[in-house]
Amino acid sequence: MRLLLVEDDCLLADGLTQALKSAGFVVDWVKNGRDADRWLTDQEYELAILDLGLPGLDGAAVLARLRERRQRTPVLILSAREALEERVKMLDLGADDYLVKPVALTELVARIRALIRRGRAAPEPELRLGRLRLDTVGRRAFVGEAPLELTAREWAALEFLASRAGRIVSKEQIMQSLYGWDEDITPNAVEKFISRLRTKLDPEGIPIRTVRGLGYYLEKPSETGDPESTTVSPDLDPAS
Repeated sequence: MRLLLVEDDCLLADGLTQALKSAGFVVDWVKNGRDADRWLTDQEYELAILDLGLPGLDGAAVLARLRERRQRTPVLILSAREALEERVKMLDLGADDYLVKPVALTELVARIRALIRRGRAAPEPELRLGRLRLDTVGRRAFVGEAPLELTAREWAALEFLASRAGRIVSKEQIMQSLYGWDEDITPNAVEKFISRLRTKLDPEGIPIRTVRGLGYYLEKPSETGDPESTTVSPDLDPAS
């Protein structure tokens, strides 16, 4: 899950970035409002954490522009401004939540996960695709009742595909969901993650399909049919 942190206090931003990465998020960090506005325009994020007192363009203006573009990215305001009027103003402007600094990291992470679940319109913190079940809170995967052993990156890739089951996603979209801009990643790395996931899912009758030139998709249960008799074809032409 990829987040945008907008914070001009470098020491605070560094601490938040490390804590959020430890909680399983991918974090991009910008120091001013103009960069935040540009990144939110050009990139897809699960959520933005937005300070208000920013250089270049203040947080309120970044939020207003985001909503004027009709983007539904959840926004959590994290600010030292604690006046009730300020909180009401930001919520009316389109913020989804408001926390006052300093904040307990456990509460921040819980609020972030709740907003992402709400933004996905998922009433339950769980994804089910036939025998495959993903606990999005505990970050665990199961096939039937058996736990599926996954690395953190494999989990993130599987969650991204499962939340878009039946829809083709490109390598670029997967790359953006798994890595921050400061990390060196290539399409070949995505292929390796998908290959490792296939090794674990194919024997269970849960295929990840490849559409040449377009990307990948995880089949919905209605498409896979009987999991014991499914034949996996790793490469499909777009027309097939």
